[in-house]
Amino acid sequence: MRGVDPARLMFAPKVEATLHLRRLCCAELMLDTLPCGMHTTASDALWMGVPVVTCRGKSFAGRVAAGLLTALEYPELIAERMEEYEALARALAQDPARLRALKDKLAGKRLSAPLFDAARFCRHLEQAYVTMIEIARPGEAPRAFDVAVQP
Repeated sequence: MRGVDPARLMFAPKVEATLHLRRLCCAELMLDTLPCGMHTTASDALWMGVPVVTCRGKSFAGRVAAGLLTALEYPELIAERMEEYEALARALAQDPARLRALKDKLAGKRLSAPLFDAARFCRHLEQAYVTMIEIARPGEAPRAFDVAVQP
């Protein structure tokens, strides 16, 4: 299997979401796919502290994981070409200390990164709705606006 010990591969049955998330912790590293990459799977892996390596695709479906990694400030896990992607994945798989450092950094971001802050997202979305109503109520045409960043 291309140099991977089959004993290291794990195939698991479908289970309830909480159990699925818990078993993601068994993974050391997730490898994104192209042309259609991970979406929810990447988000779940990152939430559970598993680094994701991706190659930025050309379409939306191939750029989701890169967007998630950018939001978490992990540009070092985003390759621009497949050769870089393969080299990065191989390097991380062969460097447990580097992989551990990435996991530690990710663990620190789990409860502080805006990507995972649902309450903050909700406040910002609610403020956007209020702003839209304030624009529409007096009959103004729709227009672009910014929502002030809130802690």
